[in-house]
Amino acid sequence: MLIKSWGSRGSIPVSGKEYIKYGGDTACVEIRAASGEIIIVDAGTGIRRLGNQLIQEERYNCHLIFTHAHWDHLIGFPFFRPLYLPQSDIRIHGCPFALRYVHTMLSKVMSPPNFPVSFNDVKARIDIEQDCPMSFEIGSVQVSRIRLSHPNQGSGYKFIENGKTFVFITDNELGFIHPGGLDVPAYEAFATGADLLIHDAEFTPEEYKTFKTWGHSAYTSAVDLALRAGAGELGLYHLNQDRTDDDMDRIVDDCRKIIRERGSLLKCFAVSSDMTFNL
Repeated sequence: MLIKSWGSRGSIPVSGKEYIKYGGDTACVEIRAASGEIIIVDAGTGIRRLGNQLIQEERYNCHLIFTHAHWDHLIGFPFFRPLYLPQSDIRIHGCPFALRYVHTMLSKVMSPPNFPVSFNDVKARIDIEQDCPMSFEIGSVQVSRIRLSHPNQGSGYKFIENGKTFVFITDNELGFIHPGGLDVPAYEAFATGADLLIHDAEFTPEEYKTFKTWGHSAYTSAVDLALRAGAGELGLYHLNQDRTDDDMDRIVDDCRKIIRERGSLLKCFAVSSDMTFNL
């Protein structure tokens, strides 16, 4: 699997000289399977640049999966240029919600007066799967999902190919169980042995005291989860919209200090825009 982050910011995109290192685009992750399929997870503002790249490569077929329906994970969708090309073939999986919810969710994003082009008027061939099974396959990649502990619910995902495992769990609160969510041992079991775990790390421990129940984790909780799960690498994700590059550097330093004190070789970093991984 070749994995690329096109955006890792949470809540709202940001710009400015203090956000250059980690980037300002919101959630979008691309996975390229050994069998050739392109899997896109979430359509935050990062999907705009991804769409431009796919057109440049003349790659018009892709699979799209969502973690949940909050704005920062959807707002880039209308700016995904392959939508407007008749040669594009986009399969949208029914996750995290089954039945007609995905169609309704995307239609709302592109409904007047929010956007001038209706979802029903795009030129691409779009196939929306109606079901959201707990496990399925996309080409050579085996995909399984887990319910998020987050307001309005959602799904985290595990991608396995050729014996390598990538677990992506954003917008997940480890310190509080929301309706439909699970406890920490369930997420630990899901992430056990992951070669790469990317997990929500929105808050500092001090901030979390104020924002508990908002649906996001303290970075210390993400580190503890990765250590307990025996992950090889931990990527801190859903970076706070006000967190500068210097702030994130200090958080990463603290995470690495915690890991050393626990006697672990876990590799930890903050996920930035355009960061790539080859599993």
